Amino acid sequence: MDFDLRDLPTREALQEFSKRIPEIDVRATEAMLFFMRVSSSVFKVSFEGFEKFGISHGKFSILILLYRNIHTGLLATELAEKVGVSKPTVTGLLDRLERDGLTMRSVHPSDRRMSIVKLTEQGTEMMERLLPTHFTSTSTLMSHLSTDEKELLLTLLQKIESGIPQAKEIYKAAKPE
Repeated sequence: MDFDLRDLPTREALQEFSKRIPEIDVRATEAMLFFMRVSSSVFKVSFEGFEKFGISHGKFSILILLYRNIHTGLLATELAEKVGVSKPTVTGLLDRLERDGLTMRSVHPSDRRMSIVKLTEQGTEMMERLLPTHFTSTSTLMSHLSTDEKELLLTLLQKIESGIPQAKEIYKAAKPE
């Protein structure tokens, strides 16, 4: 997931590429490369912050969902769906979180094959220590933007997101031989 390319091609270099590869939209490529680099850097800030609290990004994803559903908990299948990973991946994360004393599983009242996952008191306390730091860091990252710019950024990111299915299809259709 890391995109650490520090020496991004200049606009002039991309324009030179476009002479050989006419499909290049120079501005789109320039923006995407910079976006990928900034995204990678933002993730690194979070990853390093989570490590200080002894958790990974994957564990944080589970914990924040459980914190949002603190009174009801969630099924493992719901967690997998909401985090966007497979059930076996969530099971592994839950095993480690339970081993660390941050979550617990209890049998579902109407279906013994399922379990409800909740934060333990220790998990709740850890999230209540981590979240102020996390949200302060997030606010600091975004502090250079005005309220209108933050709204515009959200709108633009939603537009970019809407193009993801088509971009995937282009790679699927590619013939690398």
